[in-house]
Amino acid sequence: MTFRTAATTAVLAVGLAAVGAFAGPEWDPQPVDHHVVTAATSTEIGAPGATTPIGTYPVRTEDVVVHLDGTDVTARLREPVGAGSGLPGMVFVHGAGTGDGATAFRETATELASAGVVTLVPSKNLTTYSLRHRDYLQMAGDYARSVELLRSQPDVDPAKVGVYGESEGTWIVPVMAHEDPSLAFTVMTSSPVVRPREQAAYAVDSYLRNTNVPQGVFRAIPRAVGMELPDGGLDYVDFDVRPYLGMNQPTLVAYGTADASMPIEQGAEEILAAAHTAGNDAVTVRYYGGADHGIRIDGVIDQNFPRDVASFVLGLPGTAGAAPRIAGAQPNQVYLAEPVPSPRWYGNGDVLFGFTVAAVVAALGAPLLWGASVLALRRMRGARRWVGGLARDLRLPMLLAAVGSVMTLVALVVYLFAIARLAVDYSQNSVIVQGGWLGVRLLGLATLVPVAVAVNRLSDRRERRGVLGWLRERVVVDDPASHSTTPGVRAGQPVARGVGGWALFSLLTFAVGMLLLVTAYWGVFQLGI
Repeated sequence: MTFRTAATTAVLAVGLAAVGAFAGPEWDPQPVDHHVVTAATSTEIGAPGATTPIGTYPVRTEDVVVHLDGTDVTARLREPVGAGSGLPGMVFVHGAGTGDGATAFRETATELASAGVVTLVPSKNLTTYSLRHRDYLQMAGDYARSVELLRSQPDVDPAKVGVYGESEGTWIVPVMAHEDPSLAFTVMTSSPVVRPREQAAYAVDSYLRNTNVPQGVFRAIPRAVGMELPDGGLDYVDFDVRPYLGMNQPTLVAYGTADASMPIEQGAEEILAAAHTAGNDAVTVRYYGGADHGIRIDGVIDQNFPRDVASFVLGLPGTAGAAPRIAGAQPNQVYLAEPVPSPRWYGNGDVLFGFTVAAVVAALGAPLLWGASVLALRRMRGARRWVGGLARDLRLPMLLAAVGSVMTLVALVVYLFAIARLAVDYSQNSVIVQGGWLGVRLLGLATLVPVAVAVNRLSDRRERRGVLGWLRERVVVDDPASHSTTPGVRAGQPVARGVGGWALFSLLTFAVGMLLLVTAYWGVFQLGI
């Protein structure tokens, strides 16, 4: 019996490994074979001291209102006191998040104002922005209202107003530049350039590599990022900004070399190429050594960055495309951000989510509901026969299989959240990363043992007359020729009795089967296949 159980367990494991491999795409990002080369280590733009340095003017702050279609948002206006009139202006476009105008970009906007640039940071219009839905074209229209407001300020030269975008905001800035060619300049900071779905896959890949996760975990990237999200959520993940990159404005592109979430070389090259195709070679690229997303080092903005932005804006038109075009620390993007393949199975998130939830509910709820029914109806005449139950030899293995499959799924989710937290913190923990993955897989394999026991005991119920006889409710006379290998189990013996028993058997079979397929899909049963 032990050998038979072990052999069936092995067959199930190999079968689930094959199903998991076939069910979706593997993850094989292509390495970068052509690297950007910086022409100088200094990030300075223009001749040193050629423009007004940061800190020259005191800054006056005022809260204003920007009128949008159907709503209003507040904005923080910062002006240099005593700088005169005809000043350049800059509107800030938020990255991901709520984007409060009173607190966002506070340091950079204040320092730029102290050098003579009037800055305006509007709050994000949250009536049209959520995790599920974002319309970058509409958002570009909202920020255009802030541009109009800044152009109307008494000391601002309307012809010198440009826009600054960071991260997600750089999917919006090119749209604004395309719709309003009179913008004086654009600043693109930590720009993904590629579609949001591609950027997400790239970022996850980079974070997981830094966290040193097992190779098998990478299989989850295209299966998670490549699927259609439940209930049509995240409809913006396939937005493509590249048709808008042919901007005619002088453009400053800035990246931190330690930004693991962005394709820092690929992005710059695509911006340069698109602008050149449009006849615009006034693109300046700067890389800041050791800085991460948003040009920050240990959470603090690299102080060379506001200086360079101020020099770029105040020096226009002389700083438009000023040499060297590409300067700063040498970047090193290892892999390309590329289109994410769609899963063969479970490509629809509604299906995956729906079946998974249904399976968990069935695995946990069916035994509880059956037990409650037994207690509630035990005194009613004939109720016990109506409720019925599982065959005695199947009760324990089927219940253990149900509990084990749910525990495996829960362990997998907990593990993924744990490594996600490590990845975001850019830290490593071999006990969690390696030990946790081993624990999840061992739990999955352990769950297959009661499944194998149940499968073997079900097979012992087969009759020579086939499956119909196996499913019938009444016990038949033992047939010595049946050769059952399970003590006490006769060929043709029913797997359950009563409506309740058959419902319990059906629900547990569905739950275990579905949860095993789901966990196999996410790589729990990988065997190098």
